[in-house]
Amino acid sequence: MSLSLGSTPSIHDQQHPLIQRLAQAIEDTWQAHLDLEPYTLPEDLGYVEGRLEGERLVIENRCYQSRVFRKLHLELARVGSILDILHCVMFPRPEYLLPMFGTDLVGGRGQISAAIVDLSPVIALPQAYRQGMASALAQSTFHQRRELPAWGHIFSEHCLFVRPADVQEEEQFLAVAMAYLDLHCRLAQAAIPVPEQADAILAGQRTYCTQQQQNDKTRRVLEKAFGEPWAERYMTTVLFDLAE
Repeated sequence: MSLSLGSTPSIHDQQHPLIQRLAQAIEDTWQAHLDLEPYTLPEDLGYVEGRLEGERLVIENRCYQSRVFRKLHLELARVGSILDILHCVMFPRPEYLLPMFGTDLVGGRGQISAAIVDLSPVIALPQAYRQGMASALAQSTFHQRRELPAWGHIFSEHCLFVRPADVQEEEQFLAVAMAYLDLHCRLAQAAIPVPEQADAILAGQRTYCTQQQQNDKTRRVLEKAFGEPWAERYMTTVLFDLAE
C-alpha cells in the first residue's frame, strides 16, 4: 500500500524545504521497515482548518500503526506563509521496552528556528540506542544549540535541539534525525515483547505525554485558533494520547 505524502492534495509542497524532506523521509523509512496499517483518528481531527491572527491555519495528520507501534503520528501545519511546522511521535505498544521517537521542526520566513529530535527513554535507554545515537551526533557540528524547556527532563542525553545556522546545518540535522529513526525502526523490529514490564512502560509513556502536554507555545497557538476546549482535546487525543 502506498502512503506517499504526494498521493493527496497537501500543504507539504508549500512548506520549508527541510520540512518537506524530513516528512517524506519519515514516511519512506516507515514504509521500508514497518508493517504499516491505518490508524483511525477522530473524523474531525485528521484535517483541520482555522484562522490565527488573520492567517489561514491548516493542520494535516497522518497516522499509522504496526505490530510494534500503537501509533505512528506525523503532523504538518502551516499558518499563512509565515509559519511551518512538522511534528512526529512514534508510540510503542506497552509490551515493548522501546524509547519514544520524536522530532519537531518550526520554520518561518525561510528560516528554521527550532529543530529537535530524540529517542526519549520511558524507563532506561538501551545500550544499543545510546551507542547509535552517540555515533550519529559525533559526526555533526552545530553553532546554535537551544535550551530545553523546564519539562525537558523526559529527553535523553543525546537529544539534539538546535537552530540550524545555514543549509549545511539543516543537512546535518536531517542526517541525525534519519540516523535516529533508522536505528529505532531496526531495533524495534527485532524487539521482543516483555509483557511483565507493561505497567512500568506505560507509566513511562504517561510521563512523557503529560510533560509534552505542558508545551505552552503549542497550546497557545491552538487556543488562539480554536479555543481552549478544542486545544485540550487535540493535545490529549491527537498529539499525546495515552494507551488504554
